[in-house]
Amino acid sequence: MRNKLRLLTPGPTPLPEEVRLALAQDMVHHRKPGFKAVLHRVQEGLQWLFGTTQPVLPLTCSGSGAMNAAVWNLFLPGERVLVVEAGKFGQRWKDIALARSLEATVIDLPWGQAVSPEAIHDALEADPAIRGVLVQASETSTGVLHPVREIAELTRNRDVLLVVDGISAVAISPCPMDEWGVDCLLTGSQKGLMLPPGLAFIALSARAWAAVERHSSPGACPIAYFDLRRERENCLKDQTLFTPAINLLNGLDVSLRLFRERGLGEIYRKQWALTQLTRTAVRSLGLELLVQKRYTWGLTSILVPAGLDGQRLLQIAADAYGVVMAGGQDHLKGRIVRLGHMGHVDFADVLAGLYALRQAFKACGGHTASRDYLEAGLAAYEQALDPRSVPGEEPERI
Repeated sequence: MRNKLRLLTPGPTPLPEEVRLALAQDMVHHRKPGFKAVLHRVQEGLQWLFGTTQPVLPLTCSGSGAMNAAVWNLFLPGERVLVVEAGKFGQRWKDIALARSLEATVIDLPWGQAVSPEAIHDALEADPAIRGVLVQASETSTGVLHPVREIAELTRNRDVLLVVDGISAVAISPCPMDEWGVDCLLTGSQKGLMLPPGLAFIALSARAWAAVERHSSPGACPIAYFDLRRERENCLKDQTLFTPAINLLNGLDVSLRLFRERGLGEIYRKQWALTQLTRTAVRSLGLELLVQKRYTWGLTSILVPAGLDGQRLLQIAADAYGVVMAGGQDHLKGRIVRLGHMGHVDFADVLAGLYALRQAFKACGGHTASRDYLEAGLAAYEQALDPRSVPGEEPERI
């Protein structure tokens, strides 16, 4: 009998049954009152999720499309931005900035290390010409959680916009946009939001919108499909600028309702607990973690011991145990396993993933230290779920 398939990658992620049913609804016209009502509900839910009073614009694209939209709307060619490059998606910020003909000052970090607030402070002090900081909340390629709240404390009182890629952070770990002082927050549909790929979402602060207004006259945005000024005008009328992904927005309407019923505090607590379960079990197996401090709440990166074939390990886990995980990117390909525990994933899925990981290690000739790894992981999970427990080094808003 074939094993049940479990998708434990850092996106796409599994879908709740309620969302899958919403995706299967018959097609409607996107300019009619019924769908406008859906967009109105979605807008209210997205503002709640992002923690902002500003419009949250849905874009029919991947998260990288929203990254492009942010850079092309907020900055002019020749302006200087500070880019935190600590993984594949930090590299993407740099590539987009250069494509916009911006001058990019790069803080280049080893993959697996978070940027320090001091490094951001020193870079801003050294160069008053910097107009923006581009950073991931969660660097999906490694599982690092950058200190967005602390960075915002440095940018909010300067003429510097903080632009945050929250693609593997929104609905996974706290990033309350208005409270922290984030100027641009964006995400994609296929991770914490429990949807298929195909949608991105972006919100701007009041001062970010002021930058958009300064940079363009009506209809003169240099990137027509991602003209955020025109998107906002349509959003305020419960519309989108172009034809949207109607079925995905129907699914979003349901996933946001599920989030509201549960509450952000409970969602974050669950994500924190799954992270503790995974990290504790991996250490109990005698395996090493790529990220030691400031780790993402939605995925865990596990180092593959020297001499083992990481690609074969992933194939065995999928073929023999029905668990699909992700490998590393670029120079980390074959060197790490990324086990995703974000979105519609529970402790039973993660336990199955950990078992498949252990068995695949053994099949590849590796050795693990303990048979009590699941028990150790579950103990950490139960402790993290206790409302009296406080995540030590992680954001307090849980």
